[in-house]
Amino acid sequence: MTYKLVLLRHGQSAWNNTNQFTGWVDVPLTEQGEQEARKGGQLLKDKGVLPDIVFTSLLRRAINTANISLDVADRLWIPVKRDWRLNERHYGALQGKNKTEIREEYGDEKFMLWRRSYATPPPEIDPDDKYSQAHDPQYAGVPVPRCEALSNVVKRVTPYWESDIVPELKTGKTVMIAAHGNSLRAIVKMLDGLSEEEIAKVNIPTAIPLLYELDENFKPIKPRGEYLDPEAAAAGAAAVAAQGQK
Repeated sequence: MTYKLVLLRHGQSAWNNTNQFTGWVDVPLTEQGEQEARKGGQLLKDKGVLPDIVFTSLLRRAINTANISLDVADRLWIPVKRDWRLNERHYGALQGKNKTEIREEYGDEKFMLWRRSYATPPPEIDPDDKYSQAHDPQYAGVPVPRCEALSNVVKRVTPYWESDIVPELKTGKTVMIAAHGNSLRAIVKMLDGLSEEEIAKVNIPTAIPLLYELDENFKPIKPRGEYLDPEAAAAGAAAVAAQGQK
């Protein structure tokens, strides 16, 4: 038996547009991001990849991308599960900062270390900073991080994958996860068994569905999966890689 998993990064957010580190800050989609989500939904419909259940983070850019895409695909009625463990990586004190300005202030090496390394987190955020979630009521009882490396995201995503997502796959449902660049990279690393060096080179484009067919051990039949629009995905991934470089 094989299983179908769809990964969908949210469309362009307000802070993607202004080149800011976003992390757990709950910013909305732009008009372009909403249009990207509609195109993602049309791809799902045209390719006959119809989710039976969707998982999202607690952040509106992922929630709204899921809603818009599923509406276009006539699947808005399917069950939804939301969890903080699918949130974007917490960028600590970088949240709200302009990526280009951070690169110019600290240099290319430190910028790329904070942005792309597997195990090195950015500086911690002050719990009283306006971009901290330490006092946000929606995270009451949640161990809100003060910063995260991708390795930390893998540690929180993996048990959620095993406890909540795999059981839905086992029933034969097509599962969609609408989340973020780094929480989806954590899943890609886990599925494909990528090294720290390999995952550093993986960029997830906005709102283009990535389809994985999984074998009986929940391992990819085709490594790295398959984007429903490969050409647009390649261009989108290149744009993500270039963030902060100009």
